Amino acid sequence: MRVDELSFDLPAELIAQRPLDRRDASRLLLLDRFAGTFEDSSFSLLPTLLRGDELLVFNNARVLPARLFGHRLDTRSQKKSPENVPRPLQGQIEVFLTRQLEPNLWEALVKPGRKLPVGECILFGGGELQAEIVSRGELGLRTIHFQSNNEKSITQLIEDLGHVPLPPYIHRPDETSDRERYQTVFARSPVAVAAPTAGLHFTKELLEAIRARGCDTCELTLNVGLGTFQPVHTETFEEHKIHAEHYDLPERTVEKILQAKREKRPILAVGTTVVRALESAAAHAASSPGGGTLLQPGSAEGQIFLLPGSPFRVIDQLLTNFHLPQSTLLALVAAFAGRQNILNAYGHAVKARYRFYSYGDCMLIR
Repeated sequence: MRVDELSFDLPAELIAQRPLDRRDASRLLLLDRFAGTFEDSSFSLLPTLLRGDELLVFNNARVLPARLFGHRLDTRSQKKSPENVPRPLQGQIEVFLTRQLEPNLWEALVKPGRKLPVGECILFGGGELQAEIVSRGELGLRTIHFQSNNEKSITQLIEDLGHVPLPPYIHRPDETSDRERYQTVFARSPVAVAAPTAGLHFTKELLEAIRARGCDTCELTLNVGLGTFQPVHTETFEEHKIHAEHYDLPERTVEKILQAKREKRPILAVGTTVVRALESAAAHAASSPGGGTLLQPGSAEGQIFLLPGSPFRVIDQLLTNFHLPQSTLLALVAAFAGRQNILNAYGHAVKARYRFYSYGDCMLIR
C-alpha cells in the first residue's frame, strides 16, 4: 500500500497543544465501520453510547519522564565538585530514552550523537546521575548504562531529573502540569516513552459509570516505544521497518477476553497500543505448537504491522485519537475500519474543527 494513500490536509491550528481543562470534555466522533456512517458526540456520553456488555481493555503503561538533559563528563580533569561528584563540560546533551533493556541499561537517542563515541560519559543534574555510552546501534540509537552517584535509585533519579517526552508536534516545552495530564488515571507500570493517548480522556468517575452500565474492564501493559514517533520514509508501508515493543498480558485479562468471546460480547480496545498488544499476542498464539488458543498470558516482544487487509483476531471495537497522515497508526486504524471510511471521517473531523493528536479529541469505531 502506498503511503500517500493515507494523506489528508490538516490545518496546523487543529493540532492540540494543550489538554482541555477536563479530561472527559473532549468531543467524540462515532464511526460505524460497516455502514461507513459517522456522527458527532461527546466523550462524557461514552457510557450511554455503549451497549452495556462490552469488555474494555486498557493499557496501564505509565509514561517515564524520558527526556534527560546533561553534559559530557570532564575526563581531562580528576577534580570533583565540593559535593564530591565529577565535573561536567559545557554544551548540553539530550538523551531520549526509548527502551529499557536491563535495570540500569537503556536504548536511547542522543543529541548531538556525533560528539559522543562509545565510552563517553554524561552527567545529569548536579552529577547525581551518570551514564556511559556502551554501544552504537541502527538509526542513531545508543545503548547507555546508568549509575547513581548518591543514595537514590536510577528510576528515582530519572523521575526527578527527566522531562515529559511530549510528541514533536506539540511545539512547546513540557510543563509541570504535563506530568499529570500526559498520564492516564489508571497508569501503573513506568515503562512507556509515550502515553496511550486514547486513555487520557477517562476519569475515575467515568470508569465507574461504564462499569455501572454493565461493562467489564481489564488491563495489559505495552511499553509504548520509539515506533510511535517514527515517521514513514518509504514509498509503501510494506517497506517500512516497524520497531518491536514489549508487552505483558496478565492471565486474568486473557481469561476475561476468552470469556467475552464465548459469550459473544464485544472487545473494545482503548487505543492502538492495546490493539498492537492483543493482535501480536493472538498472532503468536496462532503460530505456536497446537495453535488452538486465541491468546496465551505472558510477556513477549510484539512487532506486528497492521495494514488494510490484515486480520483482526481479537478486537471488535476501537477507541482512538486522531492520527498523523501517512503514519503507521493511521494505517492500523484504516486496516480496522476501512481506508475510505477513515478518510471520510477524518475529512469531516477537519471541517468540524475537531482537535487532533495526543491532547486532542477521539473517535469510537465499531
